[in-house]
Amino acid sequence: MRTSELGATGLQITRVGFGAWAIGGGGYDGGWGPQDDEDSIAAIHRALALGVNWIDTAAHYGFGHSERIIGRALAGVAPRPYVFTKGGLPEGPGRTKTRCLKRDSLLREVEGSRERLGVEAIDLYQIHWPTPEEEIEEGWSTLA
Repeated sequence: MRTSELGATGLQITRVGFGAWAIGGGGYDGGWGPQDDEDSIAAIHRALALGVNWIDTAAHYGFGHSERIIGRALAGVAPRPYVFTKGGLPEGPGRTKTRCLKRDSLLREVEGSRERLGVEAIDLYQIHWPTPEEEIEEGWSTLA
């Protein structure tokens, strides 16, 4: 499968990746509805077998469920594909999303994502929705 460099990172990624929003399932605002976890794992394995070398997810997808399923799917997979995830939408009361780019919140989100994904390092960490505006600089500084 053809690859392109991701910006100026040196990472060579396939032109098609695996988007894992739907794997988060349902039960939250923006969810795709019920998904079978074993089918999701099989879909990830099939994408990797076809040459895809990166997976995109977010802590918000199923409030961590997508990341946990990816972690299960990648256990023992070598070489591991690049894993991209996002933060800035931590879970609020009653399984609602909140928006927060404060340093302590982002650091908790990064660590939670890393643990759910079962990786020592996240290859690309993105801010999901860069709001609230008054916290953007703090968010960028935290991730720099």
